[in-house]
Amino acid sequence: MTNGLIAIRPDAAQPTRQGLPAFVGVSAETAGANGICMNLVEIPPGAAAEPHSHVGFETAIYLLEGRVETRWGDGLRETVVNEAGDFIYIAPGVPHQPCNLDPERPARAIVARNTPREQESVVPYDVTSRANASNASR
Repeated sequence: MTNGLIAIRPDAAQPTRQGLPAFVGVSAETAGANGICMNLVEIPPGAAAEPHSHVGFETAIYLLEGRVETRWGDGLRETVVNEAGDFIYIAPGVPHQPCNLDPERPARAIVARNTPREQESVVPYDVTSRANASNASR
């Protein structure tokens, strides 16, 4: 660390477990952060992240550009549509899947989490097994 302040300018996107490109900003690796990470995430035109959850940490998102529908909750049965300028909060362990509604332009968001190594706690979410389990219990 350089006197307590580090500037980071990522020059290339990194792949993520969610299947979306991310420009890694603040993290344990880039800044020596101990309790936070912050990235610029891009959802390509018409694309969606892999369904997933984040175990043990919160996520705060600021949507910079685009319109994104997020499917969330058990079986991803809940939905919300957000637009540029919206803040979004996702509690720990909540399954979700953001989808870019624009077939021509990427959606971009600043994503912050209260962990410096957020990819280590990303867990894939199998929608079919969850939906089948829910239907079987009815």
